[in-house]
Amino acid sequence: MQLAFHQVDAFSDRPFGGNPAMVYRLDAWLADDLMQRIAAEHNLAETAFLVREGQHWHIRWFTPTTEVPLCGHATLASAHVLFEVYHEAVERLDFICRSGALSVTREGDRLWLDFPAILPSELGASLVVQAALGVEAVDVLSSNELFVVLESEQAVLDCKPDMAALAKLPWPGAIVTAPGSRHDFVSRYFAPAIGINEDPVTGSTHCSLIPYWSRRLGKLGLTAFQCSARGGELFCRLEGERVKIGGNATLVASGTLMLGGAGNLISNL
Repeated sequence: MQLAFHQVDAFSDRPFGGNPAMVYRLDAWLADDLMQRIAAEHNLAETAFLVREGQHWHIRWFTPTTEVPLCGHATLASAHVLFEVYHEAVERLDFICRSGALSVTREGDRLWLDFPAILPSELGASLVVQAALGVEAVDVLSSNELFVVLESEQAVLDCKPDMAALAKLPWPGAIVTAPGSRHDFVSRYFAPAIGINEDPVTGSTHCSLIPYWSRRLGKLGLTAFQCSARGGELFCRLEGERVKIGGNATLVASGTLMLGGAGNLISNL
């Protein structure tokens, strides 16, 4: 069996920026353990698998170690592949996943994710959390992720977590965020518990970041920057109980994965 794959740098208008994701458009689902092995083979933050079901696409995402319920950058990458490689003749793609219904709309060169808004709730200062992240927190909140507000963009840049300690906390990962110098807010995301020490650009964390900063800054439209080593710019809108997350995407590689005997994997790029 041969499977085509496509690697996309999401939230970047050029190669080697943003967050890389691998995308597979399948005719039918592979076994779960095989998809997990493929994701581990590529060793990117996420590998997305798509199967058309009626008028929408069923999408699943795997880190190198586990399946996750929601992923923004790999959804953006998947939409880019469907539009640019497979020439889907629509302006909006509808997806279904474990977290519900999602969509991606094309507006010029920019793609817009439509995700649920998740307003984080107050958790209170925690010495354990601050020690794991190596920070002095202004505020600590919780949504589906640990959500830690810092004083400044420089404090976010300077954050050096203890990954072993962070992996023991009862959240998949930790968002650190602060007001930005050139953007409304900045963030970083660490998730060693699911095999990602630091994610370069994370769409799904903005489900919480956008409503938090919208309320704090009194704005519905926001600009954001995830200040990892690769970095990525996100354009954000709060629309009721939904968030819109806009960004560019760049196809950087396509190839073939060949499944040999006994499930052996051979990738040709």
